[in-house]
Formats: sequence, C-alpha cells, structure tokens
Amino acid sequence: MDFRKYQQQALKTDQVPTKSGDGIIIPLLGLVGEAGSLLAEYKKHLRDKDAHKLFKDCVAEELGDLLWYVANVASKFDLDLAEIAQINLNKCRDRWGRRDSVQIDSQTTAYIFDSNFSEHESLPRQFELYLTEVSEDNSVKVRAFINGQQIGNYLTDNSYFSDGYRFHDIFHLSYAAVLGWSPVIRSNLKRKRKSNPRIDEVEDGGRAIAIDEGISALVFSYAKDHGFLEGVVTIDDQLLKTIKNMTLHLEVRECSLGDWEKAIVDGYKVWRQVEKNGGGKVIIDIDASSISYQAK
Repeated sequence: MDFRKYQQQALKTDQVPTKSGDGIIIPLLGLVGEAGSLLAEYKKHLRDKDAHKLFKDCVAEELGDLLWYVANVASKFDLDLAEIAQINLNKCRDRWGRRDSVQIDSQTTAYIFDSNFSEHESLPRQFELYLTEVSEDNSVKVRAFINGQQIGNYLTDNSYFSDGYRFHDIFHLSYAAVLGWSPVIRSNLKRKRKSNPRIDEVEDGGRAIAIDEGISALVFSYAKDHGFLEGVVTIDDQLLKTIKNMTLHLEVRECSLGDWEKAIVDGYKVWRQVEKNGGGKVIIDIDASSISYQAK
C-alpha cells in the first residue's frame, strides 16, 4: 500500500472529521499518546525480556496507530502524506547521503564540475602539496609548494594570537578533494575556466572566491568552539544549512549537506596534524574524494 492510498482510507475512519477545534487537537494529542504507548511497550520489553512474547506485535500496532494519527494530521492541514514522505526522504539523502555524483568505478563516486574543460582548466585529479613554516619579521608564515613551485601567497594567522589559521588552505584543499570545488584552489593552481567567460566570472570569479574564504572562516570559528573537531564526526545542521544557502547560486549546490560535513571533518583531521607538526605533505585525490597527511 502506498502512502496516498493509506491516507485516503484512514480518513474514512476519522470519528472527528472537522478541521478545527477537537478535529485538530485530538489527532495531535493522539500522536503524543501513541508515542508514550510505544515507550511503555519498550519498558515492558526491558523488564520482561524474552518473556514479552508479543513485543514485536505490540510495537507494530503502536507504530500503526502513530501512522494513522500522522495521516490524519496531514489530512486536517490539507497535506499529501506521499509528498511529505518524499520530501523527508530527499531531506535525509541531502543530510546523510551523496547525490548527483559521477561514478568513477564500482565503489567510488566523485563530483566533477569541470569534465567538459581541457586539462589546464580542470582541477588535477591527484596532487600533493607541501606546507612549510618560516619565521620572518616576528611572524610565522606558511608557504605551499607543488612540484617544488610555490603556489599562492605567504599566509599568516592574521590574528593577534596564534591559532593555526595560517594553514587554512587545507580547508580549501579538502573542499576540492571531497566536493570537487574550491575557487581558491582553482585560482592558486591557475586552473580557472577562462574559455567560458560566464563560468569564469560566476564560478571562478571574485565573489565565488570570497564565499570559499568566508566558509573557511565561518567553519573555523565554529571549530574553535568544538575543540577543532577532535573526535567530532557530526557537524551542526544549522552550520551546514548556512553554508548551503551561501552557495545556492554556484555549481557546488549539487553537493549534499553530508558532503559538506565530510569535507569539513576530513579537512580538520589533516589540519590538526599539519598544525601540530608545523607543516608536511597533504595528498589530494579527487577521484577518491580523499585528503590525507604525511609528516615531513
């Protein structure tokens, strides 16, 4: 039975079919009551263990009653239960899954936003970057090298206090590795898509770069309050949704909240090692959606 048919059939058994007063409050209270009944059954199961022979049957009945009240509340507010289920499934996939990605092999998927561009306008699928610290003018600066050639500018913490933000290019590298997206890295590697002026302006231009930097700074502020994500595997939904909203007009909108979570967590895992050791080698594999660290 599909949700829409269930909703239609369940509505025929509604004893208070009005859409106001008791017709609304009764099914809402019913949801609370049935949730309590479900907990009561589980309490009996904890107490009686295998002696509670009807545990699964009772749970199924309580879940069925919950479903009836959910369908009834949906009907009272003129909502389609099938649409609600689909929207919720899409939400769950966006939060915890990966979608709209290109199959690389039988086990790996990766986002590729520059597949229609030449090699010199595409992010390299695999590369290594070396980070080193130098002390200069009473400041600790970071230099980044690929194949012995420096990329980007010297970076400092840009802060009155040392907090390791001088290594924040790692976050952009992680976005590139996991999401296949980082206007900052694309610019540093001179891989902007100039053959398409519109893409060059919107996706690889100053505003996109500013957003990339803004996300890095925003997440760093959050990470500071959470032990720089040591032992953390889940990022607050509100932060992820804020990032999603910041990038809705860009190609990276195809990436899910789960993708952003992985990019952030993986990036900070590498950042903590680099910051601890004062540099080292960062290995990027976009095809494998991975970023890893190797000590100096």
